[in-house]
Amino acid sequence: MRKSAIATTDACWMLIDVQTRLCGVMPTDAMRAVISNIERLIQGAYALNIPLWVTEQYPEKLGETLLPLQALMPANTPRITKLAFSAWHAPAFQATQHAQQSQLVLFGLETHICVLQTALDALAAGKQVFVVEDAVISRTEANRNNAIERMRDAGCVITNTESMLFEPMLGATHPQFKTISALIK
Repeated sequence: MRKSAIATTDACWMLIDVQTRLCGVMPTDAMRAVISNIERLIQGAYALNIPLWVTEQYPEKLGETLLPLQALMPANTPRITKLAFSAWHAPAFQATQHAQQSQLVLFGLETHICVLQTALDALAAGKQVFVVEDAVISRTEANRNNAIERMRDAGCVITNTESMLFEPMLGATHPQFKTISALIK
């Protein structure tokens, strides 16, 4: 039987490697749009009480998470420093109950490297993986598109920012409906 493709609050959202030096080599206009969507997702995660994890690939060389994104996060937001491309097997993450959530939602960069490998590892672990298509980026559009297709073919749910924000609420009667609605205006 196929799992429902609706995102729920039984999820962990993961912001992957949106770091200063990495962002600087992305296409400027596309990166600006991705950052805008990531800002909405960060705010939405906290409004909906969905755990958010942040990863940083080799921050000594690639810099830390963009400061405007950090400013949206509580100080206790879990951050993983990693050298492996996939964040799925990071001991700090696997040691928490968040690794047990049935769904994993991914956004960040680069789509064809760290997002892809994290998605494939989480799928192999039996998780339902959502990739927020308008909140992921690669240096080239061809690499990004190839990764999206690979993840779709592997069984990931390819979605968008607005769907991710609204699906966990299930309807307009949710107590955070107005807060989430304001994020997309």
